[in-house]
Amino acid sequence: MFARRNLFLTSTLVCFFHCLTTPFLATDCLHAAEGSFEGPVEPFLGNPRLDIQQVHEGGRFPNILVSVKGTVLAVWGGVVVRRSEDGGATWGPVQTIGKGFMGGGAIVNETNGEILAFVEEKHPPAPLTVYRSTDDGHSWSAIEVRIEADSRGHVPSMHMNEAGITLRHGPHAGRIIRAARHYAGQNHRDKWPQHYTTAIYSDDGGKNWMTSEPFADMGTGEAAIAELADGRLYYNSRAHWYHNEDNPPLRRRHAWSDDGGATWTGWQVVDVLPDGPQDTNYGCMGGLVRLPIEGKDVLVYSNCDSPRGRSHGTVWASFDGGRTWPLKRLVQAGAFAYSSLAAGRPNTPSEGWIYLNFENNGSYVARFNLSWLLEGEPTGDGTVPTFAR
Repeated sequence: MFARRNLFLTSTLVCFFHCLTTPFLATDCLHAAEGSFEGPVEPFLGNPRLDIQQVHEGGRFPNILVSVKGTVLAVWGGVVVRRSEDGGATWGPVQTIGKGFMGGGAIVNETNGEILAFVEEKHPPAPLTVYRSTDDGHSWSAIEVRIEADSRGHVPSMHMNEAGITLRHGPHAGRIIRAARHYAGQNHRDKWPQHYTTAIYSDDGGKNWMTSEPFADMGTGEAAIAELADGRLYYNSRAHWYHNEDNPPLRRRHAWSDDGGATWTGWQVVDVLPDGPQDTNYGCMGGLVRLPIEGKDVLVYSNCDSPRGRSHGTVWASFDGGRTWPLKRLVQAGAFAYSSLAAGRPNTPSEGWIYLNFENNGSYVARFNLSWLLEGEPTGDGTVPTFAR
């Protein structure tokens, strides 16, 4: 209760000043200030549901977001977006965010309803432009931002990470945060041992950003962050390089934060989650989302589940905040590469849906519910609690 009240007060104050200076509807600010972003599990249950449709042609690099109004935004390529106002049943025209290279890590700021997208000039390290939408993703304009270097003196690059989040719980409620990475100059095999993943976070709506301490394991990059019900953050990352090249684990890495994303501790290999196809240690960007179920830590992760090649797109479910992953289910047997996940919001057209934007000779968006995932196969890692059935 304290955490929800803290978010309400923080959001109300920020929204009051924001609405005085920004052409964003007052009703949207009120929606954000109410803090009604989590609800019961029931909307995600019921009859199992899955449908898939192509949303973008050609290109690469997905993010998917759900605005505070429940509009689904499929962000793609270099850099464009399509919007769905009916929960993903139909999609509007392609709209340009900004010309350049997809940075990933797009964020819905739940405090004021704004949406931020990150665009670099070319494959990073490269100059960055941050674009902001104040009208639910209809239009975008560049804004000035300042990103502070980390403790090693490095300002991180943005490409290519899962969508960012707004923190809802604890003393840092209202903070926006997204994963980032240090390339050590370029994405080259000789540089991989110097790469590391990290995060940037802002307490003023995205104008000024701090950079977290580096993730403990080197060679990492392309990551995802989820906030748990108690305010801790869960971090899950891809890796290109491992300490023992003769026996690479080919699995994901994860860690946690107790301080709103400033530091990351307890990193380890996640044996049950593949880091892309298992015939290469190059890894593959995966999606991650926590379902907005009050008091529960239901996470969904996506990636290839393939012994060879980028195919067999699969989703995994965790019911204890990423400690165990007892279920998985195949979404797409054919081509499947980078992917991004989002969850529908209570009391909007998106309620009860889980959205997966993935690469398959273009962008395809699958939407499904938890009941559909629950009919998947057990992994042998943990159990499914009764509340989810």
